[in-house]
Amino acid sequence: MSKFWSSIVSKLTPYIPGEQPKIDNLIKLNTNENPYGPSPLAVAAIEREINSSGASLRLYPNPDSEQLKLAIAKQHAQHGITPAHVFVGNGSDEVLAHAFQALLKHDDPILYPDITYSFYPVYCGLYHIAYKTIPLADDFTLRVDDYLNAGKNGGIIFPNPNAPTGCLLPLSEVERLVAAQPDSVVIVDEAYIDFGGKSAIPLVSRYPNLLIIQTMSKSYSLAGLRVGFAIGHPDLIAGLTRVKDSFNSYPLDRMAIAGATAAIEDKAYLDQTCQAVINSRDKLVAGMTALGFEVLPSAANFILARHPQHDAVKIAAGLRSDGILVRHFKDARINQFLRITIGTDAACQALLEALPRHLAGVN
Repeated sequence: MSKFWSSIVSKLTPYIPGEQPKIDNLIKLNTNENPYGPSPLAVAAIEREINSSGASLRLYPNPDSEQLKLAIAKQHAQHGITPAHVFVGNGSDEVLAHAFQALLKHDDPILYPDITYSFYPVYCGLYHIAYKTIPLADDFTLRVDDYLNAGKNGGIIFPNPNAPTGCLLPLSEVERLVAAQPDSVVIVDEAYIDFGGKSAIPLVSRYPNLLIIQTMSKSYSLAGLRVGFAIGHPDLIAGLTRVKDSFNSYPLDRMAIAGATAAIEDKAYLDQTCQAVINSRDKLVAGMTALGFEVLPSAANFILARHPQHDAVKIAAGLRSDGILVRHFKDARINQFLRITIGTDAACQALLEALPRHLAGVN
């Protein structure tokens, strides 16, 4: 701690990202990265931007990323989405940060699940936002009625599918929550929606209090490019833009705009790779269930699993000794679970082959 820190910094508990090891040949199932590369069209677009327009790097990118907004809006035009409904940022974490400032900082506490994306309490601490956590059910599902009975609030936010549980709230229940809270912004964080859920984007035209946030890091395999976006009523987007332009008017560089635009336009490749992840997830769930694990129903590119007879920390340590990384969370309700990213079939098979050795030697 430094005497030069502000009072805010000294009180923060920062977000801890998943380990990014520097050791070669590890099977990395700990950070929810997509095992497949991005669309070849995205890679080609980035290369064109570098090779044919290299001289343009001396110029700032378009501050509104108009090309990307247009591509996103076109994908959802059947639901009444226009570029005015779209906001883009440097990864969905930045979009979320702006949403906390622009839309969730009110007198009443915001609501979010007790087990959820751990950046939410970090933003509340950074921006001095009061909050109240709503416990998930015993089966780790989100209960809409608990939010409706929680009293006056300054907004509601939750991931769907939830993280790190992977559990999905049906679209009909999302709509029930949004419809019952017309005076509160409801933010649905859809980082993993492409792996088995139905997006709430079709609801945006009917509910001006609904904001959908998505990332291109997961299903689009562009975690290294840092692109996220939000879709909502133009008034909500205007609020986000006011915060963005008071923080960083140019959040996306030229390569990010070009690559993300091409990836959005390659819907066939997105569908193909997402289905491959879903198929691998089904095989991994079956294999782990056969080994005695309890696996929560997942609509994400990861699963949350525990073995009733073995300690999660020891299993994770054993797997690491085999060069396989999974993630463990210390939260009381899930500290015997492991979150496992869905890798290639080969990576998942290596995990399934390693687990019996560690289960035999772990108590």
